[in-house]
Amino acid sequence: MLTINGDQEEFWGKSEMGTRWLTFEDQLDHLFAPVLDLVFDRATLAEGMRVIDIGCGTGASALRAAQQVGPKGHVLGIDISEQFLERARMRADEAKLDNLDFTYADAQIAELSSGGFDAMISRFGVMFFTDPVAAFANMARALKPGGQITFAAWGGLSENPWFKIPHVAAVKRLGQPPKVDRNAPGPLAFHDRDRVSNLMAQAGLNDIRVEAVPLALTAPASVEDAALLCTRVGPAARVIAHFKGTQEDVDAVVRDVAEEFDAFQTSKGVQVPAVINLLQARVSS
Repeated sequence: MLTINGDQEEFWGKSEMGTRWLTFEDQLDHLFAPVLDLVFDRATLAEGMRVIDIGCGTGASALRAAQQVGPKGHVLGIDISEQFLERARMRADEAKLDNLDFTYADAQIAELSSGGFDAMISRFGVMFFTDPVAAFANMARALKPGGQITFAAWGGLSENPWFKIPHVAAVKRLGQPPKVDRNAPGPLAFHDRDRVSNLMAQAGLNDIRVEAVPLALTAPASVEDAALLCTRVGPAARVIAHFKGTQEDVDAVVRDVAEEFDAFQTSKGVQVPAVINLLQARVSS
């Protein structure tokens, strides 16, 4: 596969960190279910539509889109991780869905079907490109005139305790890893709403809307389970890996996170407040 985002291909497709997302697939799908609901509420997919899912991961969003557009529609899931796509294909087979395909590709440069799709969606799959303007422009070429994109990205670190609390706990225990550009490819790369809106405009998109949407993530049943998940994937996991943290370090971080997460206990379980940046735009008619 031709790619210019090789670091992301390595991380999601070949590293231990990427493999962990497969291990915790069910918990992560559960956690991010409110985000997926937001994407589908705003995307307003209809029966018969042709849809592209960017950064489809293990298939939760693509399968839901395929069910929504029905047998007369079609969904193409694209991801840079072959191991994720293998799992997505398995899930599609289990669901007996034959109106979707999955492609191993770098969406920034992939030759997508020109003007053949009605809509494009993504749940946390668009924050990792080295050149977001080029990526937006390339993806837009796959849409029909007037076609709409609906992408979910994380808001800022301070707006998202699911990121901030584990990160602070890990840094307190192990130290501060080398700082990186806050706009560099990564989960929080699209935190700046004005910047993202400008990137989309540079890519030639129209009717651009970037909205901060507050919602609650549905964490695992207990604060301890939620805290443990934080140390396996996400910012705390990266700090622990950077400093080669011991099991004793992991346990200490989990305890600190669980203590902080206790504030999010509700009658419905652990509900972690979040701010999601909802990106929408259209291709010129």
